[in-house]
Amino acid sequence: MSAAWENIKNQISSEIPKNSFSLWINPVNFLEKKDSTITLGCPNKFSRQWIKENYLSLIRHKLENMYSTAMDIVLKVDAPKKNDIPSFLTRDRAQLSLPNMPLNGRHGNLSLNKEFTFDRFIVGGSNEFAYSVSNALANGNSKQYHSLLMLANTGLGKTHLSHAVGHAIQEQNPQTRVYYITAEDFTNEMILSLKNNKIDDFKARYRRSCDVLLLEEIHFLSGKEKTQVELGYTLDALANDKKKVVFTSSLPPKDIPRLAKDLSSRFSSGLIAKIEKPDYKTRVKIITKKSLEHKLFLSEDVIHFLASSLTQDIRQMESALNSLKAKSELLKAKINHNLARDVVNCLVSKNTSICPADIKKLVSKYYKVDSEILCSKSRKKVHSYPRNIYSYLSRKHTSETLEDIAKTINRSHSAVLYASELIENDMKHDVKLRNQLNFFTKKIDEMKN
Repeated sequence: MSAAWENIKNQISSEIPKNSFSLWINPVNFLEKKDSTITLGCPNKFSRQWIKENYLSLIRHKLENMYSTAMDIVLKVDAPKKNDIPSFLTRDRAQLSLPNMPLNGRHGNLSLNKEFTFDRFIVGGSNEFAYSVSNALANGNSKQYHSLLMLANTGLGKTHLSHAVGHAIQEQNPQTRVYYITAEDFTNEMILSLKNNKIDDFKARYRRSCDVLLLEEIHFLSGKEKTQVELGYTLDALANDKKKVVFTSSLPPKDIPRLAKDLSSRFSSGLIAKIEKPDYKTRVKIITKKSLEHKLFLSEDVIHFLASSLTQDIRQMESALNSLKAKSELLKAKINHNLARDVVNCLVSKNTSICPADIKKLVSKYYKVDSEILCSKSRKKVHSYPRNIYSYLSRKHTSETLEDIAKTINRSHSAVLYASELIENDMKHDVKLRNQLNFFTKKIDEMKN
């Protein structure tokens, strides 16, 4: 059964963020199985409670799929042996080390993508300023500014530039202590440090032992008051020492719900760069370069066809090129306009018959609420939850802009973006939510046909 549990952990690792898996799921051990009851061991009481609240349904789903029967799961505290205690909780370390970020062998902790460097970033009108200021910050050419906030939707390159800053600084001075972390993992590490009486080590790590902080996805901090307070003190300490900080977010600080004003001010105190969707000329450059990296030799006709059809983000273009390569190799087919059109048709919906009104009607009927409730100011969960579902489905299944979707429920475009990203994050570990969204997707597909 131990091997089976390791197999399940491997499955879960592909469905939740890598850092979350390393921090919460990977330390869990199989203890025993009796009939339809499986007992799992957690490192401590806090870990057991966190897994129970956030990942138990996902674990149960995986076990039931494996055994084709309902399973009972018991979580017990199975304290690690002294030699197995994670190094980030021992007192003899001069510096607190994250359990989910391997040492880079030099100074600081890095979990940077080696492909995300400045020389591999494709510059165009939509991202030129973000590229220029991040490059200047990394190379010390912007001495009057020590912080940078990059704003962009997912798949537009803000993470690439954040990693590139870390790589460039480390190349110039390997002694520089660069720390890369998401706001979610910053929160998780702080909570874990509090529970294990290591908060002083946590503070020292980010306030005194850090030269450059790369903090991703600050919109995750919404409503997390204690984390916001601690982060505020940390940013003040870094600012006083003129250390560099790079933030990324899908929302401007002023639009992040329940974000303290003083923290919002700190985020906005330096340079701010927004990355938009790539324009046509930039998409041509991206597809041309990435096709060469994939060893795909595309004609000018195919390149321009892809550039005119794939307008969302870089991930969409990469998906198309991966599909083209796979089809060409498996079917032994030449990459031409017809093959490219088949791939594009799978990625881009030409059906425009579905509109937000159709989705609003569907969601209202499913959750048994009046459609006008979705437009109300009510923050009750029974009303806000369907509203978030509606925002997510409208973004995914219609061609309407954020502003247009927002108007249908009397909200701002940032509120719609935040709501849909909240649902997207929750569905990673909420089986019930995934089932609901699968149901809606099937119904929407039926409406299209």
